[in-house]
Amino acid sequence: MLPFIYLASQSPRRQELLKQIGAQFEMLLPEPGEDAEAIEIPLPNEKARAYVERITLAKSAAALARWQKSNLPWAPILCADTTVSLPNHPTGEILGKPSDAEDAKRILNLLSGKMHEVLTAVAITTSPDSKPTCLVQVSEVKFASLSTEKIEAYIASGEPFGKAGAYGIQGLGGALIPSIKGSYSGIMGLPIYETTQLLARAQISHL
Repeated sequence: MLPFIYLASQSPRRQELLKQIGAQFEMLLPEPGEDAEAIEIPLPNEKARAYVERITLAKSAAALARWQKSNLPWAPILCADTTVSLPNHPTGEILGKPSDAEDAKRILNLLSGKMHEVLTAVAITTSPDSKPTCLVQVSEVKFASLSTEKIEAYIASGEPFGKAGAYGIQGLGGALIPSIKGSYSGIMGLPIYETTQLLARAQISHL
């Protein structure tokens, strides 16, 4: 079994979840000047599943290119991406990270009182010459009906920023969610079940 993987993600939640399952990893992060956010722009009329798969595979390709320019020893590369979706919503079904407080308010008002989907794609590149293997986990999340005051208080906490759908289930946002159907870890950003499947395929020791 191989001793470690590279994690190509800056998310502290993904790091925590890998540690939870005992996976050994090193960080393989974007270099200064590398525009990691540019690839996260949705295409016109793009569906959420196609989007999250495309972004994860693009992140995998960027991480492999990063490794190729380094002097680092080879290890499998793990990438992931999470998006929040209101399927078939007339303004577009992908709800990304809010650009500012007004955008966070818009997103939270859209989610208020509704069931939405959280999709997380996770991919592993097992060798420098192989294509990544990608799995997608989909969860359904019920949001409480939120008053204007509650939305504004949540935005004032700062938690919505940098998070798809303008909330974090592992933080204060958990108090806004009466029920979920699916994977809690997937909603956090790295579905443990699917990730362990990929680690097993890559012969990574984690349990």
